[in-house]
Amino acid sequence: MNVARTTVTAIYERARTKLADALVNGKRLRIEGGNVEFRPQQTTSHRVAAGKGENVMRVAATYDKGNIFQHFGRTSQFKIYDVEDGKVTSAQVIDTNGVGHGALAGFLKNNHVDTLICGGIGGGAQAAMNEAGITLYGGVSGDADQAVERLLDGSLTYDPNVVCSHHDGGECGHHESGSCGKGGCHQGE
Repeated sequence: MNVARTTVTAIYERARTKLADALVNGKRLRIEGGNVEFRPQQTTSHRVAAGKGENVMRVAATYDKGNIFQHFGRTSQFKIYDVEDGKVTSAQVIDTNGVGHGALAGFLKNNHVDTLICGGIGGGAQAAMNEAGITLYGGVSGDADQAVERLLDGSLTYDPNVVCSHHDGGECGHHESGSCGKGGCHQGE
């Protein structure tokens, strides 16, 4: 393209910042500079069946290899459970396809999720869940299926005051060790 790599990188970063701002803050995104054709595509790999019954509760759990993933903003998958009459009627693992942090609330809302079970979660994401009308159970660890069963029988142990404050100053180190959400940075250390 006869353009320096640094120029391309700078253009890409500006575009990425504008796109993130539009998605997170609901701003209009205007695409200019030539003929553009936009054809939205729906894929089943990252979206649960749109409709759900009036008496169905949809629960999402951050998911990694059967367990609750401990960093909400970095989850690459959710396991979505449909619950009717206090029993799980279906479950499906869906990919976030790179959606992260602030956009995950919209992702869950678009998939008609009522309740979220997760490990660590930051204040901004908590506010986004609240605004989306999604009930949050944070500070949970262990097997995702068992967590949902405990939620349904009223025995789920969670932390209503879970806080993830390390976003301001870099990583806390608990994510790599698997202890995030179990004390460490998500308990206000």
